[in-house]
Amino acid sequence: MSGVEVAEVAARLRAAGCVFAEDEARLLIDAAADTGGDLNALVAERVSGVPLEYLLGWAEFRGLRIAVGPGVFVPRQRTVFLVDEALALVDALESTPVVVDLCCGSGALGAALATALLAEGRTVELSAADIEPAAVECARRNLERLGATVYQGDLFAPLPDDLRGRVDVLLANTPYVPSNRMADMPPEARDHEPRTALDGGADGLDVFRRVVADAPEWLAPGGHLLVESSPEQAIVATKILTDRGLLARVAESEEHYATVVIGTRP
Repeated sequence: MSGVEVAEVAARLRAAGCVFAEDEARLLIDAAADTGGDLNALVAERVSGVPLEYLLGWAEFRGLRIAVGPGVFVPRQRTVFLVDEALALVDALESTPVVVDLCCGSGALGAALATALLAEGRTVELSAADIEPAAVECARRNLERLGATVYQGDLFAPLPDDLRGRVDVLLANTPYVPSNRMADMPPEARDHEPRTALDGGADGLDVFRRVVADAPEWLAPGGHLLVESSPEQAIVATKILTDRGLLARVAESEEHYATVVIGTRP
């Protein structure tokens, strides 16, 4: 990889509005070299708005390379905060934690949590589910090495009954963009990622409400539900949790620009 080649590719990317043009240029050049692909074709697709992660075939998340592909939600860096909050809660458990990654997309959250626990010498019982076939296929690639089972279906519907009342940590990165704000999304998300992973309905909390409605019967006593939201939605979200009998709190991170709403079964 020459400096001239990086500069030429970066110039094309920068002209298309890519903020981290040099970094992206290096990644695309490496991807073309590794796969024997056409660098010009990769750059042209990126310039047209195709997400970088789709072209690379992976996204970096909490130190892991998570496989992603067309039609799969790309994990956001701010969601690392949700995983960190979940790990802090799992640390209080003495037994093997039972974890479910709902609306799992690529399975990034479950993979990051399980990998961190295994690095500490702990075990984990991990399951995941998503309604999108492409996401389920992708999540299986990412979670197979962790012994997790990935189910396809709507929210809790495909999960086995033996998980009811046993889940210690329920990760649910539900869509939370209000429908009337979808047009404001970056084109690479709006035009390429599945709408079901982005559009949260009128106030962005439609899917969140559905998760909370059933969460108490799946959570173990003392089990936790963690969901990402916007700061503005957090007040409404906590009321939704308390109305279902869950103890609610909000965690915020300035570093990650992230807000996580946590509901705990008493």
